[in-house]
Amino acid sequence: AYGRLGDLDVEWNDRAHFLAVASRVMRRMLVDHARGRVSAKRGGGMAKISLDDIATLIGDGNQQLLDLESALVQLGTRYPRQEQVVELHFFGGLTQPEIAIALDMSASTVERDLRMAKAWLKRAVSN
Repeated sequence: AYGRLGDLDVEWNDRAHFLAVASRVMRRMLVDHARGRVSAKRGGGMAKISLDDIATLIGDGNQQLLDLESALVQLGTRYPRQEQVVELHFFGGLTQPEIAIALDMSASTVERDLRMAKAWLKRAVSN
């Protein structure tokens, strides 16, 4: 992610701007990786495995990440602030107090946004 940030021609306004872009880059990298794994052609250079080994593939999480990405996009269209809080927390690794400082909001607002977004995303992904 740091390498990709270096490739960007961006003038950083402040710490919050940097953290927001870094979180977005990390999110995009993870989603692109998952998309590549899910869309790999059948047998494209992969080792053959037995039916007994298929259970290990089920839990790899690539499709779940893509489902989460789709839900995050939907969340962002309705609740952009909550999407940004989720992105900073889960993809940027920021704590709630760090998010509050970065986005210039209260810690209690960050906590409410995360709680609301988690519930919204859980419902969106489970449907």
